[in-house]
Amino acid sequence: MKGGAIRLEQLVKSFDGIPAVTGIDLDIPAGQFYSLLGASGCGKTTTLRMIAGFEKPDSGRIELDGRDVAGDPPHKRPVNTVFQTYALFPFMTVWDNVAFGLKYQKASKEDTKRRVGEALELARMGDFAKRRPAQLSGGQQQRVALARALVLRPKVLLLDEPLGALDAKLRKQLQLELRAVQREVGITFVYVTHDQEEALTMSDQIAVLAEGRIEQVGPPQEIYSAPATTFVAGFLGAANIFDAEVLEAGNGSAVCSALDTRLGAAVEDGAAKPGEAAIVIRPERITVQGADEPVAHGHNAIAGVVAQVVYLGHCTQVHVDVGAPMALIVEVPNHSGPGSVSHQPGERVNCVCTHDAVRVLHRSSAPVISDPVAEDLGALSVS
Repeated sequence: MKGGAIRLEQLVKSFDGIPAVTGIDLDIPAGQFYSLLGASGCGKTTTLRMIAGFEKPDSGRIELDGRDVAGDPPHKRPVNTVFQTYALFPFMTVWDNVAFGLKYQKASKEDTKRRVGEALELARMGDFAKRRPAQLSGGQQQRVALARALVLRPKVLLLDEPLGALDAKLRKQLQLELRAVQREVGITFVYVTHDQEEALTMSDQIAVLAEGRIEQVGPPQEIYSAPATTFVAGFLGAANIFDAEVLEAGNGSAVCSALDTRLGAAVEDGAAKPGEAAIVIRPERITVQGADEPVAHGHNAIAGVVAQVVYLGHCTQVHVDVGAPMALIVEVPNHSGPGSVSHQPGERVNCVCTHDAVRVLHRSSAPVISDPVAEDLGALSVS
């Protein structure tokens, strides 16, 4: 299906004088799986509801394939929405639930039969057509809701945390299924979530929101490995974020003063200037060496003392006191089992990483949201 490109220009929305969205600009290409990612209250659902027509913007444009639809009612927009609550008719069969919207499109019996059958097969619910919602699991009900939306052939499908009510294992399974469905039908999916892993798994592009504005837009790999701001770095996965001073920058690299040493770092061209800044180092990009072991040429070395060692099953986290308010966290894959880390609390070590592992950040006005796993490890620490 052709079309489905969305452009938001200076979109603004407040509720009772409290800003919810404060001037969002976004270009969502047709046919992409595009996620709006952020914490509760960041404006992502409000933005989705304005695209759907359920909320009217205070100002700004909502263009669909070049036409401003900000003044159009929901039923006049070629979009459909899947919510976290499935809103299925309990007294109707799965088939009738999916076919319901086609009555208003005045589809013929033959067309209805064909389109409902196709939508159910796409959602892997063809064998459940005669059942009622109460006879289905939560995951099956969500598939029916998806089929009901797709059967209307919208140019854009809006999904507001549709997997939020499901258990973790089923949620992971449906993430992959949703991504496969989007690729098959080829229409634009705009997906709202607060789950970082979900967004990274499913998306072609991610827009990270905080306090009603866009912090960064990019493909998942870029958002995670090259965050632009302290908020993005802290929100997506575990992150070591520290104050720094940029001493020099240019040609995609920088030299910083941080943690009582000089560090080589990576930076987008023109994105950093000498002066105060922040840096991030992902825990999995660091290795731990004994203090007397040689450091490879071209690598950064941060000296410290092991504070605690935490076994997490798939990996072991080493918390190193580097003289900062927060410990530097190193994540070591447990390739050799529980004994993959030999360093003990109290041992002097060097935390070693490449220059590319250190990224220079802009400080965001939005507070950093720390990794909850990293904050709740005290009870699990081992020596």
